[in-house]
Amino acid sequence: MTTTANKRKILVTSALPYANGAIHIGHLVEYIQTDIWVRHQKMSGHECYYICADDTHGTPVMLRAEQEGVTPETLIERMHGEHLRDFNDFHIAFDNYYSTNSPENRELAQGIYSRLKEDGFIDIRPIEQFYDPLKEMFLPDRYIKGECPRCHAGDQYGDACEACGATYSPTELIDPVSVVSGATPIKKQSDHHFFKLSQCRAFLEEWTRHGGSADGAPPLQKEAANKLEEWFEAGLRDWDISRDAPYFGFEIPGAEGKYLYVWLDAPIGYMASFKNLCERKALDFDAWWRPGSEAELYHFIGKDILYFHALFWPATLHFSGYRTPSKIFVHGFLTVNGQKMSKSRGTFINARTWLKHLDPEYLRYYFAAKLNDRIEDLDLNLDDFTARVNSDLIGKYINIASRSAGFIRKSFGGRLAAPDNGRDRAILDTLLEATATIQQHYEARRYSEAVRLIMDLADQANAYINEHEPWKTIKEPDLQRRTHQVCSTGINLFRLLTLFLKPILPQLAQQVEDFLNIPPLQWRDAQTLPAGHEIKPYRHLAKRIEARQTDALLEDSRESIASAPPEAHSPTRHGETQQHVPPPIAETITIDDFAKIDLRIARIVAAEHVEGADKLLRLTLDLGEEKRNVFAGIKSKYKPEELIGRHTVMVANLAPRKMRFGVSEGMVLAAGPGGKDLWLLQPDEGARAGMRVK
Repeated sequence: MTTTANKRKILVTSALPYANGAIHIGHLVEYIQTDIWVRHQKMSGHECYYICADDTHGTPVMLRAEQEGVTPETLIERMHGEHLRDFNDFHIAFDNYYSTNSPENRELAQGIYSRLKEDGFIDIRPIEQFYDPLKEMFLPDRYIKGECPRCHAGDQYGDACEACGATYSPTELIDPVSVVSGATPIKKQSDHHFFKLSQCRAFLEEWTRHGGSADGAPPLQKEAANKLEEWFEAGLRDWDISRDAPYFGFEIPGAEGKYLYVWLDAPIGYMASFKNLCERKALDFDAWWRPGSEAELYHFIGKDILYFHALFWPATLHFSGYRTPSKIFVHGFLTVNGQKMSKSRGTFINARTWLKHLDPEYLRYYFAAKLNDRIEDLDLNLDDFTARVNSDLIGKYINIASRSAGFIRKSFGGRLAAPDNGRDRAILDTLLEATATIQQHYEARRYSEAVRLIMDLADQANAYINEHEPWKTIKEPDLQRRTHQVCSTGINLFRLLTLFLKPILPQLAQQVEDFLNIPPLQWRDAQTLPAGHEIKPYRHLAKRIEARQTDALLEDSRESIASAPPEAHSPTRHGETQQHVPPPIAETITIDDFAKIDLRIARIVAAEHVEGADKLLRLTLDLGEEKRNVFAGIKSKYKPEELIGRHTVMVANLAPRKMRFGVSEGMVLAAGPGGKDLWLLQPDEGARAGMRVK
């Protein structure tokens, strides 16, 4: 139980969704995991606030509003309503969902800029950019296309080549074209305002190692900290924080026609949203945001915006007189059926499309069953999703209530009996003793471990009911009392499992609380209901998922994406980037770990499609003295005839894996996120089949 002495003050944020597009299930990976953590904290009795806002400024919003013939303010107001509706329907319980285009954010952002300038952290110097002579505007990186200056692939964006992976300045593009008007951009100079990030290195190195929390623990996961070390070694660059008119955003104080770059005012939106909440709840804003605050501050973000949140953000806060985050929790991306979310395959699924076909809590449960505290991508496999939800939630959890409640209501007036001191007490104690461990898993964001333990306890609860067979003993007059005890114990087990699952399944938990006739469950309620407690009649709580539902979801997604405006599924948050951010480096291994992997040159002697598989090719690999059969998920990138005769690299000592289509006897190596963005590794000329890669 939380007492006044150990009651924590916790402020939690998720990254701000951009206001030029709909919420999709890739976004929901972040908001669901944050919401679960916040609900756990509130169930523990802590003072915890979860705040967020729409990220509203920048070129894409300005251009989309112009395209629709409305003002940017009208567009962002509409998108705010749509975003909040989607979050509410997925039971994301923000304490405040605000907008970065607010008076609080203007005051804070301009105040932070002014403080940084006063203290010598702002430098103004000319830069050369591409300028659209027709639209009369400077062009962000992602609004310029041309030929890659490295590999000469065409139709590449102004910051990075999707063909060869090279990064470059937009002005290096060959034959550049404005995406906005189709005109050939010209080079033009303009004075820009830079935050001197290069002068913040000593502070940032100290902060990333010892953090902003009272215990001095590092604020980042190990993989994220390793990535920051790479950036430190490469050298920190000063940060361009201004944009030229026309631009939708806040003007820089004392600099007419110059605007604060969206990535400066967006994270300040966390502060603005909380300040708005403080004004409504009479909270002390400074007590949460000034140095020395006892409050804890946690940011949940995706790995693609680590650079902004782990370098720019703490430096901006510290050198403008504010406190820094306690921890930054970084997560990976979402894939669907093992591949990047795809519009053509229907796996680019908007939140609203999901809600038309499937229960939002089923997605919450599936994500929770796979989420941990590491920076790992999460895959939504729709077949596995269906099987897991039907097995765990319907076949295990709900099954306990449906097998017990009817007997209680029909034969015992809806009132519970006390458990006996033998088997009943033992199974109840097993669940009660697991409560602290489950709480620890939630606290550490090891949701998958919590779910695994909860479902193991559900298995034990079902085994208990199977052992006592109340559907048989109810027919024996001399066993009526025992049947009453067993079914009452079943209801108490169901109540405890509901408590354990409540952070994940809040809506279902609310239905159960009504059925059990109890107040909202908190962690302090890890106990049994008293004898004589009356429950209400049992009503159906959840339905099984049918294959036709997921099929319809994919088809509907294909149709909805095809009819949506291109801005609604823009590939980047703001249409421009500051830094090319590859995936974080994995945890360090020893040379002994690496020596266990036997990498060999293999020659592809045959390649063919696999009937019934939408992403696999069957490869026959020559290793010099033997041939191997390997299934590789490269069908979307390569045609079988393109591969025959090529050399590649394979893991030769990987344990054979039995698949639906046969046995795979190894693994070929490739680079890239998947789908068409994939490249088989190929050795230099002269390598021969069977050679070991060292």
